[in-house]
Amino acid sequence: MNYQYDASGEVCPLPLVKLRVLLKKMKIGDSCRLLIKDTGSKSDIPKLLDKLNYPYTSSIIDDGIQELNIRIR
Repeated sequence: MNYQYDASGEVCPLPLVKLRVLLKKMKIGDSCRLLIKDTGSKSDIPKLLDKLNYPYTSSIIDDGIQELNIRIR
């Protein structure tokens, strides 16, 4: 299943908390496209993904929004 979560209008810790809930729902083969803009989220979410060993790619798109693509293997 492909999930999308636009958290670009939300501030930390809300995106982090919602992402944790979403990650628990995801199964092998699932992916998630996450958009964040808040400075705290840009720092904390990649740290969480690294700590939990979730593979992801990251890029900056318009207006300083960071896009993270997470895939469960």
